Amino acid sequence: MLIVAGEIRVQSGTRDQYFEAVAAMVAATVAEEGCRAYAFTPDPGDDELIRLYELWDSEQALARHMASSHMAKWRQRSSSLPVISRDLKCYTISDVRPL
Repeated sequence: MLIVAGEIRVQSGTRDQYFEAVAAMVAATVAEEGCRAYAFTPDPGDDELIRLYELWDSEQALARHMASSHMAKWRQRSSSLPVISRDLKCYTISDVRPL
């Protein structure tokens, strides 16, 4: 299992624009086989910060997602969005237990 997590920083006042742009890609992604969670969430204390959290069954599921047509459309669309920075990481999970 994999977790992809990180932060996206957008220009002040443009977070709603980002969420409107990403909505179709998120809807297509959550329907993908192997996707257990996929969320872009606003940081309540910072209007320029968006947090990303993804949970995937396998490297193969993530690779299929990255190669999907909706991700190709998203890469093209997102290139024109007012993003200041992205810091995303992929973590491999070796064990899961209740907290």
